[in-house]
This record gives sequence, C-alpha cells and structure tokens, in this order.
Amino acid sequence: MATFEPPITWNDHEDIAMKLYERFGAEFNEGKIYRIRFTDLLEWILEIPNFEGTREQSTEGHLEMIQSSWVYEWRDNQK
Repeated sequence: MATFEPPITWNDHEDIAMKLYERFGAEFNEGKIYRIRFTDLLEWILEIPNFEGTREQSTEGHLEMIQSSWVYEWRDNQK
C-alpha cells in the first residue's frame, strides 16, 4: 500500500527542496544550485510528483526560497 503524501504547493519550500535533493543528490553542490537558471528550476519543480502549483503561481520569491532551502538541504547531507 502506498503511503499518502499530501500535495506540495509553492509555499512548501523545504518539501520542494527535499524532492530536488532526492532527485539530483550530490550532483548539485552549493555553487551549482545558486547558478541554476530559474527557468530550469521552475521546470524541475513542476515535474515533482504530487506538486499542485502552476507555472502562473510561481514568483521569483518562491524560486529564491526554494533555491536557498535546497542549499541548506545539500549542506545537511554533507555532514
């Protein structure tokens, strides 16, 4: 039986960051994460299973928060 995962929305920055880390792992380090184009980041977020946000709801603020949350997630996993 599959576990139920609540939908992920634009305000779930940390959940999105964890999903991105799960997908890309150590392939993206801190410097690389901060150099990702927002157009690419947006596409990757929209591909997350269970993500219910839309392209139109995306803001630069959301993308910046997700990017920095992803860096923190990466850092936590380097210990």
